Amino acid sequence: MSADRVEEIWGKDHNRVVIDEVAGMCITLLLIPLKWQYTLIGLILFRFFDILKPFGIRRLEELPGGWGVMADDVLAGIYANIILQLIVVLAIF
Repeated sequence: MSADRVEEIWGKDHNRVVIDEVAGMCITLLLIPLKWQYTLIGLILFRFFDILKPFGIRRLEELPGGWGVMADDVLAGIYANIILQLIVVLAIF
């Protein structure tokens, strides 16, 4: 797996590799109407969950190799998407 090689060279979850962040944001915006307001709110929500790592996200980060690197951002994206879906349904913005 390429994540193992990247980890050998740059260390775990190096900021030069952003595919995990891209995946997390794609999940955040999945099935959300294309409006700049939702994109901005989605970015803020995703970064909130990605940085603070609540509700089991931190445990996923501890998975070995690239699994942990990807899994924590995927779950952060899922949490952000759930909240964003509620915002859309309730028409808050």
